[in-house]
Order: sequence, then structure tokens, then C-alpha cells
Amino acid sequence: MREITVNLGDRSYPIRVGHGLLDSTQALAGLIAAPRVLVVTNSVVAPLYLPRVMQVLQSWAPESHIMPDGEQYKTLEVMNGIITRLLERGFGRDSCLIALGGGVVGDITGFAAATYQRGIQYVQVPTTLLAQVDSSVGGKTAVNHPLGKNMIGAFHQPAGVIADTSTLATLPRRELSAGMAEVIKYGLIADAEFFAWLEREMDALMKLAPEALEYAIETSCRIKARVVEIDERESGLRAILNLGHTVGHAIETALDYGEWLHGEAVAVGMLMAADLSCRGQGLDPEVPARLRALLQRAGLPVEAPSGIGQDRLRQLMNVDKKTRSGRLRLVLLRRLGEAIVTDDVDEHRLHESMGRFLPGSGRN
Repeated sequence: MREITVNLGDRSYPIRVGHGLLDSTQALAGLIAAPRVLVVTNSVVAPLYLPRVMQVLQSWAPESHIMPDGEQYKTLEVMNGIITRLLERGFGRDSCLIALGGGVVGDITGFAAATYQRGIQYVQVPTTLLAQVDSSVGGKTAVNHPLGKNMIGAFHQPAGVIADTSTLATLPRRELSAGMAEVIKYGLIADAEFFAWLEREMDALMKLAPEALEYAIETSCRIKARVVEIDERESGLRAILNLGHTVGHAIETALDYGEWLHGEAVAVGMLMAADLSCRGQGLDPEVPARLRALLQRAGLPVEAPSGIGQDRLRQLMNVDKKTRSGRLRLVLLRRLGEAIVTDDVDEHRLHESMGRFLPGSGRN
């Protein structure tokens, strides 16, 4: 088992990465400081892993709540179902939620934990690659709004993160690819050597080679932990973790959160950001070419879906948490491994980059 600590003073917690951790009382139960536990999962993950987790937690007489599967269910209404279950069953402030599933389950469970009786403990048990390397770490919790992704939420750090790599064996290929987009992001923003390692090892990663997979997850989590320790509430540096996300979230919103996976949309967003970085930040043109090749090897799209025009995409990009005083702020690259956040974005250059990755590049 590999362990990384997110150092946040009295809110510090471990990220544990390894094979078979769902069956480890030491790995999972050792994080719970509560007399009662509610496991929140979804209809896809529950048949696969819920019985194992309930067995490990049997000393707590755990209960479970199963929500629907899909980004379109990351809503206040579905979260209210978790709150209702807690109230109906008499859970108090000394209870603990376990988020067993992908990013949607983790985000919505974390938000429920942040708001129920003004905050209770929760543990992240991510079962997708995307959640293991990104959404389960850092304490961002949220639900979506029809006008924007993750617009309703709170910062609430988990008591710990348990990333069992064996769960990735049941992950659909498309979900694995989507998670790989976030892994690639870490190399782009903070570690050029890691990016080069991914270029060498991508085939092994897509075949779920155990050592390569654990190293990629651990490295990704270490990079994210380092950034979160410096800027827990995204007042500055932490925004670099959103490379590709402004465009990615706009694509997801345009498609009503149901057609493209988060990582697929972020992949296109990263390509647009890299292209724009060549136009305005002096980024070596070799970087977008290398990125495109790596995304394709990971099975990710390299252009936006048809039917989203530039004007619509640009409008949705304004509904972004990095926007300040009405000015769009984007994460761009100065060089491979070094990201910046800037509001000095030339609109003409931005539309040129958008046009390169929108089929038909229509303005509608």
C-alpha cells in the first residue's frame, strides 16, 4: 500500500493507494471516528463492491443509500435524498458518510457531508480512475445546476481516501480513458518528466499493468496534494488544476451532462488550451502535437462534439468559477510542466483556437 498525506493541519488526511484495499479493515475502517456509518453508492457500483465494504464495516452496523448512476443525477434533488435518509434514520453530527463510487458519488456525498447538521465526517472510496486521481482528493464538493457545472458546493476535506486499484478492472474502457485525461493533465501542469513517462507507459496503463497504474495514481495524487496544501480554497495556485476544465465544463453543460464524460470534455479543453498557449504564451508547438498523440493513445477525443458553435461555447465558458469581475480567466501553459492562470486572453486568438477543435467551427 502506498500512502500520501495531504498536510492541512488539523484537517490532514491520508490517501492510500493499493490493490485489494476494499477488503482491508486497517485501510478503511481505521479512518472512521464515528459510531454510525452510511455508505452512499450508485446502482452500478453497488452490486460490484457494496457487500465487500459493508462486510469490512460490520462493526458499525452500516446502512447504505443507493443513488442513480450518471452525471445528470448530480443535483440538489438527488443530494436531498441522502439528507432525507440521514434524517429518517436518525443519524447525528457524529456520523460518517462513505462515498463509494466515481466522481459523481464522491462530489454529491461530500456536499451532503459538508451541509448535514453543518458538517459531518466522510471518507472517499473512489472506484474510477478519474475519481482516484482527481475528484476524491482536495475537499471540493458540489452538485451541478442546469446553467453550469459544480456551481453549488463547498470545501469539505475527507477523513481519508482509499484508492483500490482492483476496482479499475471492472471499469468500462471509456471510463478508464476519461480518467487518463486527468492523469495526463498533471504532467502538463507540473511535471514534464511524468508526461514523458506517460508517453512511454500509456500502453501498459491502458492494459492496467499494476505497477504502472499505482505509480501513475500515486504521482497524480502527490502533485494534487502539493497544490492543495499551498492553496486549499483555490485563491490562487490551485486554479492550475483546472487546465482544460473551462472548455470542458462548457461542453458538458451544452450536452446536458449526459452525452460526454468529464474526462473526454477535458481532453478537448486541454488541446484548446495548449493551442492557445502557442498563440499567446510562447509554448513550443511540439507540446500540442505530443498531447494530441498521447490523448489518442489513451482513447480520448481530440475535437469537440458536433453541434456546439463557437458563440454558444464561448457563452458557456463565462459560467466558470475562475471568472473575476466578468473577465474570463484561463489556465494556459508557458512550457510543458508549467501552468499559469491569466485573464489576459485575446478574444481573436481564443476563437481561432476554438475553431480548430469544433467540427465545422460554426458561429451559432
